[in-house]
Amino acid sequence: MALKTHGTMAVDWEQRIDMDRLRRERLARIKGLLAKSEIGALLCFDMNNVRYITATHIGTWAQDKISRFTLLPQNDEPILWDFGSAARHHQLNCPWLGERSRPGISLLRGAMSPEMGRAEDVAKKIKIELEMRGLHKEPVGIDVVEPPILFALQREGINVVDGQQLMSDARIIKTQDEISLLNTSAMMVDAAYHDLYCAMKPGMSENQAVGLVNKILYDLGSEYVEGVNAISGERCNPHPHVFSDRVLRPGDPVYYDILHSFMGYRTCYYRCFSIGYAPHTLIDAYSRCRDYLDAAISLIRPGRTTGEIASVWPKAQEFGFPNEEAAFALQFGHGIGLAIWEKPVISRLVSLEHSYELKPGMVFALETFWPSKDGWSAARIEEEIVVTETGHEVITRFPAEKLLVAGAHYFTVDGPLPTTREHDPAPSQRIVEMVEASARVEQVVSR
Repeated sequence: MALKTHGTMAVDWEQRIDMDRLRRERLARIKGLLAKSEIGALLCFDMNNVRYITATHIGTWAQDKISRFTLLPQNDEPILWDFGSAARHHQLNCPWLGERSRPGISLLRGAMSPEMGRAEDVAKKIKIELEMRGLHKEPVGIDVVEPPILFALQREGINVVDGQQLMSDARIIKTQDEISLLNTSAMMVDAAYHDLYCAMKPGMSENQAVGLVNKILYDLGSEYVEGVNAISGERCNPHPHVFSDRVLRPGDPVYYDILHSFMGYRTCYYRCFSIGYAPHTLIDAYSRCRDYLDAAISLIRPGRTTGEIASVWPKAQEFGFPNEEAAFALQFGHGIGLAIWEKPVISRLVSLEHSYELKPGMVFALETFWPSKDGWSAARIEEEIVVTETGHEVITRFPAEKLLVAGAHYFTVDGPLPTTREHDPAPSQRIVEMVEASARVEQVVSR
Protein backbone atom coordinates (compact mmCIF):
# COMPACT_ATOMS: atom_id res chain seq x y z
CA MET A 1 0.00 0.00 0.00
CA ALA A 2 1.73 3.16 -1.23
CA LEU A 3 -0.79 5.67 0.12
CA LYS A 4 -0.32 6.89 3.66
CA THR A 5 -3.10 7.48 6.17
CA HIS A 6 -2.31 10.47 8.37
CA GLY A 7 -4.26 11.97 11.23
CA THR A 8 -6.52 14.90 10.54
CA MET A 9 -4.24 17.54 12.09
CA ALA A 10 -1.04 19.21 10.97
CA VAL A 11 2.03 18.46 13.10
CA ASP A 12 5.58 19.77 13.25
CA TRP A 13 7.24 16.36 13.51
CA GLU A 14 5.92 14.70 10.34
CA GLN A 15 5.36 15.71 6.73
CA ARG A 16 1.65 15.33 6.05
CA ILE A 17 -0.77 16.99 3.67
CA ASP A 18 0.78 20.25 2.43
CA MET A 19 -2.08 22.75 2.15
CA ASP A 20 0.07 25.47 0.57
CA ARG A 21 1.15 23.02 -2.12
CA LEU A 22 -2.47 21.91 -2.58
CA ARG A 23 -3.54 25.50 -3.24
CA ARG A 24 -0.63 26.21 -5.59
CA GLU A 25 -0.95 23.05 -7.65
CA ARG A 26 -4.72 23.24 -8.11
CA LEU A 27 -4.53 26.84 -9.30
CA ALA A 28 -1.54 26.09 -11.54
CA ARG A 29 -3.41 23.22 -13.18
CA ILE A 30 -6.45 25.26 -14.18
CA LYS A 31 -4.26 28.21 -15.19
CA GLY A 32 -2.31 25.92 -17.51
CA LEU A 33 -5.44 24.57 -19.19
CA LEU A 34 -6.92 28.06 -19.48
CA ALA A 35 -3.73 29.31 -21.16
CA LYS A 36 -4.02 26.58 -23.81
CA SER A 37 -7.70 27.28 -24.46
CA GLU A 38 -9.47 29.90 -26.55
CA ILE A 39 -11.23 31.24 -23.47
CA GLY A 40 -10.19 34.66 -22.18
CA ALA A 41 -11.38 34.11 -18.61
CA LEU A 42 -13.29 31.68 -16.45
CA LEU A 43 -16.27 32.80 -14.37
CA CYS A 44 -17.30 30.21 -11.81
CA PHE A 45 -20.33 30.06 -9.52
CA ASP A 46 -20.15 26.34 -8.64
CA MET A 47 -18.81 26.32 -5.08
CA ASN A 48 -16.55 23.34 -5.80
CA ASN A 49 -14.93 25.20 -8.68
CA VAL A 50 -14.69 28.35 -6.57
CA ARG A 51 -12.89 26.34 -3.89
CA TYR A 52 -10.58 24.69 -6.43
CA ILE A 53 -9.48 28.06 -7.82
CA THR A 54 -9.47 30.25 -4.68
CA ALA A 55 -9.07 27.76 -1.80
CA THR A 56 -11.93 29.39 0.10
CA HIS A 57 -14.95 27.90 1.82
CA ILE A 58 -17.79 29.45 3.81
CA GLY A 59 -19.82 26.43 4.85
CA THR A 60 -21.95 23.88 3.13
CA TRP A 61 -25.11 25.90 3.67
CA ALA A 62 -23.93 27.89 0.63
CA GLN A 63 -23.33 24.82 -1.54
CA ASP A 64 -26.52 25.17 -3.60
CA LYS A 65 -26.95 28.95 -3.52
CA ILE A 66 -24.58 29.85 -6.42
CA SER A 67 -24.21 33.27 -4.80
CA ARG A 68 -20.37 33.38 -4.63
CA PHE A 69 -18.36 33.82 -7.81
CA THR A 70 -14.77 34.00 -8.96
CA LEU A 71 -13.15 35.28 -12.15
CA LEU A 72 -9.89 33.76 -13.37
CA PRO A 73 -8.49 35.85 -16.25
CA GLN A 74 -5.86 34.57 -18.65
CA ASN A 75 -2.32 35.06 -17.24
CA ASP A 76 -3.58 36.58 -14.00
CA GLU A 77 -4.71 35.75 -10.48
CA PRO A 78 -8.31 34.94 -9.45
CA ILE A 79 -10.70 37.53 -8.06
CA LEU A 80 -13.36 36.39 -5.62
CA TRP A 81 -16.67 38.07 -4.81
CA ASP A 82 -18.10 36.60 -1.65
CA PHE A 83 -21.00 36.67 0.75
CA GLY A 84 -20.96 39.76 3.00
CA SER A 85 -18.40 39.61 5.78
CA ALA A 86 -16.83 36.45 4.33
CA ALA A 87 -14.97 38.69 1.89
CA ARG A 88 -13.38 40.57 4.79
CA HIS A 89 -12.56 37.29 6.52
CA HIS A 90 -10.68 36.11 3.42
CA GLN A 91 -8.74 39.39 3.29
CA LEU A 92 -7.57 38.80 6.86
CA ASN A 93 -7.00 35.04 6.73
CA CYS A 94 -6.30 34.07 3.12
CA PRO A 95 -3.06 35.85 2.17
CA TRP A 96 -3.05 34.13 -1.22
CA LEU A 97 -6.11 36.29 -2.08
CA GLY A 98 -5.68 39.49 -0.09
CA GLU A 99 -7.46 42.47 -1.65
CA ARG A 100 -8.70 40.27 -4.50
CA SER A 101 -11.36 39.09 -2.06
CA ARG A 102 -14.30 41.45 -2.47
CA PRO A 103 -17.94 41.65 -1.39
CA GLY A 104 -20.45 40.78 -4.09
CA ILE A 105 -23.86 39.18 -4.11
CA SER A 106 -25.77 37.67 -7.00
CA LEU A 107 -29.47 36.73 -6.99
CA LEU A 108 -29.56 34.09 -4.21
CA ARG A 109 -31.35 31.78 -6.65
CA GLY A 110 -34.13 34.24 -7.36
CA ALA A 111 -34.61 35.58 -3.83
CA MET A 112 -33.32 38.93 -5.13
CA SER A 113 -35.99 40.02 -7.60
CA PRO A 114 -35.07 41.55 -11.01
CA GLU A 115 -35.81 45.18 -10.13
CA MET A 116 -33.08 45.04 -7.45
CA GLY A 117 -30.47 45.05 -10.20
CA ARG A 118 -28.19 42.36 -8.80
CA ALA A 119 -27.73 40.61 -12.15
CA GLU A 120 -26.64 43.87 -13.78
CA ASP A 121 -24.29 44.57 -10.87
CA VAL A 122 -22.56 41.20 -11.29
CA ALA A 123 -22.23 41.72 -15.04
CA LYS A 124 -20.71 45.18 -14.60
CA LYS A 125 -18.19 43.88 -12.06
CA ILE A 126 -17.05 41.23 -14.53
CA LYS A 127 -16.90 43.60 -17.49
CA ILE A 128 -14.74 46.10 -15.58
CA GLU A 129 -12.16 43.42 -14.77
CA LEU A 130 -12.13 42.12 -18.33
CA GLU A 131 -11.70 45.61 -19.81
CA MET A 132 -8.81 46.35 -17.45
CA ARG A 133 -7.00 43.32 -18.89
CA GLY A 134 -8.06 43.74 -22.51
CA LEU A 135 -10.11 40.57 -22.36
CA HIS A 136 -13.61 42.04 -22.84
CA LYS A 137 -13.78 40.80 -26.47
CA GLU A 138 -12.60 37.30 -25.60
CA PRO A 139 -14.98 34.42 -24.76
CA VAL A 140 -15.77 33.97 -21.06
CA GLY A 141 -16.31 30.41 -19.89
CA ILE A 142 -18.99 29.87 -17.23
CA ASP A 143 -19.71 26.71 -15.24
CA VAL A 144 -23.24 27.28 -13.88
CA VAL A 145 -25.24 30.51 -13.82
CA GLU A 146 -28.69 31.93 -13.11
CA PRO A 147 -30.39 32.98 -16.37
CA PRO A 148 -30.75 36.70 -15.42
CA ILE A 149 -26.98 36.92 -14.85
CA LEU A 150 -26.31 35.18 -18.16
CA PHE A 151 -28.59 37.62 -19.97
CA ALA A 152 -27.00 40.61 -18.17
CA LEU A 153 -23.51 39.49 -19.21
CA GLN A 154 -24.68 39.17 -22.81
CA ARG A 155 -26.21 42.67 -22.71
CA GLU A 156 -22.78 43.94 -21.65
CA GLY A 157 -21.39 42.46 -24.85
CA ILE A 158 -19.67 39.51 -23.18
CA ASN A 159 -19.45 36.33 -25.26
CA VAL A 160 -20.43 33.57 -22.82
CA VAL A 161 -19.29 30.01 -23.59
CA ASP A 162 -19.15 26.68 -21.75
CA GLY A 163 -16.44 26.73 -19.09
CA GLN A 164 -17.62 23.64 -17.22
CA GLN A 165 -15.63 21.24 -19.39
CA LEU A 166 -12.38 23.12 -18.81
CA MET A 167 -12.90 22.97 -15.05
CA SER A 168 -13.82 19.28 -15.25
CA ASP A 169 -10.68 18.57 -17.26
CA ALA A 170 -8.57 20.34 -14.65
CA ARG A 171 -10.06 18.29 -11.82
CA ILE A 172 -9.81 14.87 -13.51
CA ILE A 173 -6.18 14.33 -12.40
CA LYS A 174 -5.64 14.71 -8.66
CA THR A 175 -2.51 16.10 -7.01
CA GLN A 176 -0.77 14.09 -4.32
CA ASP A 177 -2.42 16.18 -1.60
CA GLU A 178 -5.87 15.73 -3.14
CA ILE A 179 -5.30 11.96 -3.13
CA SER A 180 -4.23 12.10 0.52
CA LEU A 181 -7.40 14.01 1.41
CA LEU A 182 -9.57 11.49 -0.47
CA ASN A 183 -7.81 8.66 1.37
CA THR A 184 -8.43 10.38 4.72
CA SER A 185 -12.08 10.90 3.84
CA ALA A 186 -12.44 7.19 3.03
CA MET A 187 -10.74 6.29 6.33
CA MET A 188 -13.51 8.07 8.21
CA VAL A 189 -16.16 6.02 6.40
CA ASP A 190 -14.25 2.82 7.23
CA ALA A 191 -14.80 3.72 10.89
CA ALA A 192 -18.45 4.63 10.38
CA TYR A 193 -19.14 1.25 8.78
CA HIS A 194 -17.47 -0.58 11.66
CA ASP A 195 -19.67 1.11 14.26
CA LEU A 196 -22.72 0.70 12.05
CA TYR A 197 -22.03 -3.02 11.64
CA CYS A 198 -21.75 -3.41 15.41
CA ALA A 199 -24.99 -1.49 16.00
CA MET A 200 -27.29 -3.00 13.38
CA LYS A 201 -30.01 -5.30 14.68
CA PRO A 202 -33.73 -5.94 14.25
CA GLY A 203 -35.64 -2.91 15.50
CA MET A 204 -33.11 -0.35 14.28
CA SER A 205 -34.57 1.97 11.64
CA GLU A 206 -32.89 3.30 8.52
CA ASN A 207 -33.00 6.85 9.84
CA GLN A 208 -31.37 5.75 13.12
CA ALA A 209 -28.54 4.24 11.08
CA VAL A 210 -28.20 7.54 9.21
CA GLY A 211 -28.02 9.41 12.54
CA LEU A 212 -25.30 7.09 13.85
CA VAL A 213 -23.18 7.50 10.72
CA ASN A 214 -23.52 11.29 10.85
CA LYS A 215 -22.36 11.40 14.48
CA ILE A 216 -19.31 9.22 13.86
CA LEU A 217 -18.23 11.19 10.80
CA TYR A 218 -18.64 14.60 12.43
CA ASP A 219 -16.84 13.36 15.55
CA LEU A 220 -13.93 12.31 13.34
CA GLY A 221 -13.74 15.73 11.70
CA SER A 222 -16.00 15.50 8.66
CA GLU A 223 -16.71 18.86 7.10
CA TYR A 224 -20.00 17.85 5.53
CA VAL A 225 -22.11 14.70 5.42
CA GLU A 226 -23.73 15.10 2.05
CA GLY A 227 -25.93 12.07 2.39
CA VAL A 228 -26.35 8.57 3.78
CA ASN A 229 -28.52 6.34 1.64
CA ALA A 230 -29.87 3.57 3.89
CA ILE A 231 -31.90 1.03 1.91
CA SER A 232 -33.34 -2.13 3.46
CA GLY A 233 -35.72 -5.04 2.90
CA GLU A 234 -38.15 -4.78 0.03
CA ARG A 235 -36.92 -1.21 -0.65
CA CYS A 236 -33.68 -2.66 -2.08
CA ASN A 237 -35.16 -3.49 -5.47
CA PRO A 238 -35.68 -1.20 -7.27
CA HIS A 239 -33.08 1.07 -5.65
CA PRO A 240 -34.84 4.28 -4.43
CA HIS A 241 -31.64 6.26 -3.56
CA VAL A 242 -33.12 7.71 -0.33
CA PHE A 243 -33.46 6.51 3.27
CA SER A 244 -36.73 6.13 5.18
CA ASP A 245 -38.04 5.22 8.63
CA ARG A 246 -38.29 1.52 7.72
CA VAL A 247 -37.25 -0.81 10.56
CA LEU A 248 -34.72 -3.60 10.02
CA ARG A 249 -36.01 -7.17 10.37
CA PRO A 250 -34.27 -10.56 10.61
CA GLY A 251 -33.16 -11.75 7.19
CA ASP A 252 -33.32 -8.26 5.66
CA PRO A 253 -30.82 -7.13 3.04
CA VAL A 254 -29.57 -3.61 3.74
CA TYR A 255 -27.10 -1.46 1.83
CA TYR A 256 -25.74 2.02 2.47
CA ASP A 257 -24.01 4.72 0.47
CA ILE A 258 -22.04 7.16 2.63
CA LEU A 259 -21.22 10.51 1.03
CA HIS A 260 -19.26 13.04 3.06
CA SER A 261 -16.26 15.32 2.69
CA PHE A 262 -13.05 16.03 4.54
CA MET A 263 -11.50 19.35 3.57
CA GLY A 264 -13.89 19.30 0.64
CA TYR A 265 -12.91 15.86 -0.69
CA ARG A 266 -15.78 13.40 -0.98
CA THR A 267 -16.61 9.77 -0.61
CA CYS A 268 -19.12 7.62 -2.46
CA TYR A 269 -18.88 4.32 -0.61
CA TYR A 270 -21.51 1.53 -0.64
CA ARG A 271 -21.57 -1.51 1.61
CA CYS A 272 -24.18 -4.29 1.82
CA PHE A 273 -25.21 -6.47 4.78
CA SER A 274 -27.82 -8.96 5.89
CA ILE A 275 -29.51 -8.75 9.30
CA GLY A 276 -29.35 -11.83 11.52
CA TYR A 277 -29.06 -14.31 8.68
CA ALA A 278 -28.82 -14.37 4.90
CA PRO A 279 -30.92 -16.42 2.46
CA HIS A 280 -29.21 -18.07 -0.49
CA THR A 281 -30.86 -15.68 -2.96
CA LEU A 282 -29.13 -12.69 -1.38
CA ILE A 283 -25.81 -14.54 -1.09
CA ASP A 284 -26.00 -15.36 -4.79
CA ALA A 285 -26.85 -11.76 -5.70
CA TYR A 286 -23.97 -10.47 -3.58
CA SER A 287 -21.54 -12.87 -5.21
CA ARG A 288 -22.65 -11.76 -8.70
CA CYS A 289 -22.41 -8.10 -7.67
CA ARG A 290 -18.90 -8.64 -6.27
CA ASP A 291 -17.73 -10.50 -9.37
CA TYR A 292 -18.73 -7.64 -11.66
CA LEU A 293 -16.99 -5.17 -9.37
CA ASP A 294 -13.78 -7.22 -9.14
CA ALA A 295 -13.71 -7.73 -12.90
CA ALA A 296 -13.79 -3.96 -13.35
CA ILE A 297 -11.14 -3.32 -10.69
CA SER A 298 -8.80 -5.87 -12.28
CA LEU A 299 -8.68 -3.73 -15.43
CA ILE A 300 -7.62 -0.51 -13.72
CA ARG A 301 -4.16 0.60 -14.71
CA PRO A 302 -2.72 3.35 -16.92
CA GLY A 303 -3.47 2.85 -20.59
CA ARG A 304 -6.73 0.98 -20.10
CA THR A 305 -9.98 2.76 -20.97
CA THR A 306 -13.33 3.43 -19.38
CA GLY A 307 -14.93 1.58 -22.28
CA GLU A 308 -13.02 -1.60 -21.39
CA ILE A 309 -14.26 -1.33 -17.80
CA ALA A 310 -17.88 -0.76 -18.81
CA SER A 311 -17.75 -3.69 -21.21
CA VAL A 312 -17.35 -6.25 -18.39
CA TRP A 313 -20.58 -5.11 -16.79
CA PRO A 314 -23.93 -6.71 -17.70
CA LYS A 315 -26.32 -5.15 -20.16
CA ALA A 316 -29.41 -3.49 -18.68
CA GLN A 317 -31.70 -6.20 -20.04
CA GLU A 318 -29.76 -8.85 -18.11
CA PHE A 319 -30.96 -7.47 -14.78
CA GLY A 320 -34.46 -6.33 -15.56
CA PHE A 321 -34.24 -2.93 -17.29
CA PRO A 322 -35.28 -2.07 -20.85
CA ASN A 323 -32.20 0.00 -21.74
CA GLU A 324 -29.02 1.56 -20.33
CA GLU A 325 -30.63 4.88 -19.49
CA ALA A 326 -33.25 3.12 -17.35
CA ALA A 327 -30.47 1.24 -15.53
CA PHE A 328 -28.12 4.23 -15.27
CA ALA A 329 -25.90 4.43 -12.14
CA LEU A 330 -26.49 0.81 -11.09
CA GLN A 331 -23.38 -0.50 -12.87
CA PHE A 332 -21.45 2.75 -12.67
CA GLY A 333 -18.12 4.45 -12.24
CA HIS A 334 -17.36 8.11 -11.67
CA GLY A 335 -14.48 10.35 -10.78
CA ILE A 336 -14.52 11.66 -7.23
CA GLY A 337 -12.92 14.75 -5.73
CA LEU A 338 -14.44 18.03 -4.57
CA ALA A 339 -17.71 16.63 -5.94
CA ILE A 340 -19.01 13.08 -5.81
CA TRP A 341 -19.45 12.99 -9.59
CA GLU A 342 -16.48 14.11 -11.64
CA LYS A 343 -14.81 12.90 -14.83
CA PRO A 344 -14.48 10.15 -15.92
CA VAL A 345 -17.99 8.69 -16.00
CA ILE A 346 -18.00 4.93 -16.61
CA SER A 347 -21.25 3.43 -17.87
CA ARG A 348 -22.47 1.28 -20.72
CA LEU A 349 -24.71 4.25 -21.57
CA VAL A 350 -21.80 6.41 -22.76
CA SER A 351 -18.40 4.76 -22.27
CA LEU A 352 -18.45 2.17 -25.04
CA GLU A 353 -18.63 4.90 -27.69
CA HIS A 354 -17.01 7.78 -25.77
CA SER A 355 -14.11 6.37 -23.83
CA TYR A 356 -11.43 7.94 -21.61
CA GLU A 357 -7.93 6.59 -21.18
CA LEU A 358 -7.00 5.87 -17.56
CA LYS A 359 -4.07 7.93 -16.30
CA PRO A 360 -2.12 8.07 -13.03
CA GLY A 361 -3.75 10.44 -10.56
CA MET A 362 -7.31 9.63 -11.52
CA VAL A 363 -9.48 8.70 -8.54
CA PHE A 364 -12.87 7.17 -9.08
CA ALA A 365 -15.55 5.04 -7.50
CA LEU A 366 -16.90 1.83 -9.05
CA GLU A 367 -20.32 0.62 -7.93
CA THR A 368 -22.31 -2.46 -8.93
CA PHE A 369 -25.82 -3.75 -8.26
CA TRP A 370 -27.52 -7.10 -8.68
CA PRO A 371 -31.14 -8.04 -7.91
CA SER A 372 -31.95 -11.27 -6.10
CA LYS A 373 -34.07 -13.98 -7.70
CA ASP A 374 -36.71 -13.44 -5.01
CA GLY A 375 -37.78 -10.27 -6.83
CA TRP A 376 -37.40 -7.78 -3.96
CA SER A 377 -33.93 -7.96 -2.38
CA ALA A 378 -30.66 -6.88 -3.97
CA ALA A 379 -26.94 -6.35 -3.37
CA ARG A 380 -24.98 -3.14 -3.86
CA ILE A 381 -21.21 -2.66 -3.38
CA GLU A 382 -18.75 0.13 -4.17
CA GLU A 383 -15.01 0.71 -3.99
CA GLU A 384 -12.93 3.85 -4.48
CA ILE A 385 -9.74 3.40 -6.51
CA VAL A 386 -6.64 5.48 -7.20
CA VAL A 387 -4.91 4.93 -10.54
CA THR A 388 -1.20 4.66 -9.76
CA GLU A 389 1.85 4.66 -12.06
CA THR A 390 1.89 0.86 -12.15
CA GLY A 391 -1.72 -0.13 -11.51
CA HIS A 392 -4.20 0.87 -8.85
CA GLU A 393 -4.88 1.06 -5.13
CA VAL A 394 -8.24 0.57 -3.42
CA ILE A 395 -8.75 3.12 -0.62
CA THR A 396 -12.07 1.85 0.74
CA ARG A 397 -11.03 -0.70 3.36
CA PHE A 398 -14.12 -1.93 5.20
CA PRO A 399 -14.47 -5.67 4.39
CA ALA A 400 -16.70 -6.49 1.45
CA GLU A 401 -15.21 -9.63 -0.13
CA LYS A 402 -18.21 -11.65 1.07
CA LEU A 403 -21.62 -10.71 2.43
CA LEU A 404 -21.43 -9.70 6.10
CA VAL A 405 -24.21 -10.69 8.51
CA ALA A 406 -24.94 -8.16 11.28
CA GLY A 407 -26.79 -8.73 14.55
CA ALA A 408 -26.23 -12.51 14.47
CA HIS A 409 -26.40 -13.45 18.15
CA TYR A 410 -29.01 -16.21 18.14
CA PHE A 411 -28.57 -19.59 19.85
CA THR A 412 -30.80 -22.65 19.89
CA VAL A 413 -30.54 -25.70 22.18
CA ASP A 414 -28.30 -27.21 19.50
CA GLY A 415 -25.91 -24.24 19.34
CA PRO A 416 -25.55 -21.09 17.21
CA LEU A 417 -28.33 -20.51 14.70
CA PRO A 418 -26.86 -20.70 11.16
CA THR A 419 -26.36 -17.34 9.47
CA THR A 420 -27.17 -18.87 6.09
CA ARG A 421 -30.74 -20.07 5.86
CA GLU A 422 -34.01 -19.32 4.09
CA HIS A 423 -36.91 -17.11 5.15
CA ASP A 424 -39.25 -20.05 4.49
CA PRO A 425 -37.17 -23.21 4.89
CA ALA A 426 -38.08 -26.49 3.25
CA PRO A 427 -39.90 -28.85 5.66
CA SER A 428 -37.88 -31.58 7.35
CA GLN A 429 -38.56 -35.28 6.65
CA ARG A 430 -40.35 -35.52 9.99
CA ILE A 431 -42.76 -32.75 9.00
CA VAL A 432 -43.35 -34.33 5.59
CA GLU A 433 -44.28 -37.58 7.33
CA MET A 434 -46.61 -35.73 9.75
CA VAL A 435 -48.46 -34.06 6.86
CA GLU A 436 -48.78 -37.33 4.98
CA ALA A 437 -50.09 -39.13 8.08
CA SER A 438 -52.59 -36.34 8.68
CA ALA A 439 -53.78 -36.57 5.08
CA ARG A 440 -54.36 -40.31 5.42
CA VAL A 441 -56.46 -39.76 8.60
CA GLU A 442 -58.50 -37.06 6.86
CA GLN A 443 -59.22 -39.42 3.96
CA VAL A 444 -60.46 -42.17 6.34
CA VAL A 445 -62.72 -39.75 8.20
CA SER A 446 -64.18 -38.35 4.98
CA ARG A 447 -65.31 -41.83 3.94
